[in-house]
Amino acid sequence: MIMERVNQTSSVSEFILLGLSSRPGDQKPLFILFLTMYLVTITGNLLIILAIHSDPQLQTPMYFFLSFLSFTDICFTTTIVPRMLVNFLSEKTISYAECLTQMYFIYVLANTDSFLLVVMAFDRYVAICDPFHYVTTMNHHRCVLLVAFSCTFPHFHSLLHTLLLNRLTFCDNNVIHHFLCDINPLLKLSCSSTFLNEIVIMSEGPVVLVTPFVCITFSYIRILITVLKIPSAAGKRKAFSTCGSHLTVVTLFYGSIFYVYLQPLSTYTARDHIATLVYTVLTSMLNPFIYSLRNKDLKQGLRKLMG
Repeated sequence: MIMERVNQTSSVSEFILLGLSSRPGDQKPLFILFLTMYLVTITGNLLIILAIHSDPQLQTPMYFFLSFLSFTDICFTTTIVPRMLVNFLSEKTISYAECLTQMYFIYVLANTDSFLLVVMAFDRYVAICDPFHYVTTMNHHRCVLLVAFSCTFPHFHSLLHTLLLNRLTFCDNNVIHHFLCDINPLLKLSCSSTFLNEIVIMSEGPVVLVTPFVCITFSYIRILITVLKIPSAAGKRKAFSTCGSHLTVVTLFYGSIFYVYLQPLSTYTARDHIATLVYTVLTSMLNPFIYSLRNKDLKQGLRKLMG
């Protein structure tokens, strides 16, 4: 379907991804750096998944959601980094269909990450603010439904933007000043009107991005109010310790993604590459360390797995 659309409306059959640097001397060091980051990401998240599913003590909703977050991060980086590695050592071209496919799955997986972070915040909210009903509220059936929604809804958002982009015409300029196929640099290349795309981005986009963040913020405000009512300092530390890792990931992920997408198309520049790297590659790589280093149960599960 996408290729038929290419033949009808676009004289561009492929794009050139300039990547992070166009200097030949930078390509091999960047290849080694991102290959290392990719292997660390895959290994770390895979260990988290195996540790959770092999240790009966980790069969709780919090770790159930964390295992799906780790799986999503593996898929997320696999959508981006292998293409970067190929571009570092060979031609930097990517076909029109591959470009739209990559953009589609980047948006699906990024939004899945976002919704899973909301679900994990809700889990902590119930555990701390309503502990007596935690088992009934976060039963297995509801946990599966929350994960299913988190994995399904992003497809509608991604499909909308992909179809709107597919209707545009791309003429002579096919150089993307980025290391991946993202909607903002692609819109800058179009030689047809992008008015409808920009309207949707500035209206529907913030809703999809900001609503999960507002839900997380509300959850942690309620958690903070509840924790401050705990009389003992040890109780407060224990409650906050279960939230610290999640808050770190939320700050990294949403801080970078807001910087990239909550700005007008005209202000989008190559400086946004760093912020894009944070939410696409760096956060996925750091998640296993953030969640395991401050979590005794997970560290114990990893020791059992390695032993």
